[in-house]
Amino acid sequence: EGQLTEAEGGSVQAGGSLRLSCTLSGTTLENLDVGWYRHTPGEECEVVSVISSTGTHYFEDYTRDPSVKERFASSLDNGRKTFYLQMNSLKVQDTAAYHCAADESLHAFCPNRHVNYKYWGQGIQVTVTS
Repeated sequence: EGQLTEAEGGSVQAGGSLRLSCTLSGTTLENLDVGWYRHTPGEECEVVSVISSTGTHYFEDYTRDPSVKERFASSLDNGRKTFYLQMNSLKVQDTAAYHCAADESLHAFCPNRHVNYKYWGQGIQVTVTS
């Protein structure tokens, strides 16, 4: 049974950078979409980026803050079964729990009572201070 493990979050001052990583163990990434979602307290969970199994990026302009697509970049290393979210020029409002996900088909919304994703990371906290 596969499992996603997130790493490299933490706390940073506004304007700084962080890179999140997510590694899939116990199974292969073949034919899976991979993606990042985030959940800020008091706000709805939102998609940040999805990379399809064919390498196409989706939903990167779906965040409430339109500047996210200019400041964040997702990537995938198939050989390491690891995908990344590079976050630059971080803002206080980027503070959230970030979750990675993998499934045959990821959508522009977080899991809910109708939809679960096959693999969902435990969440890693990113805190941006002013």
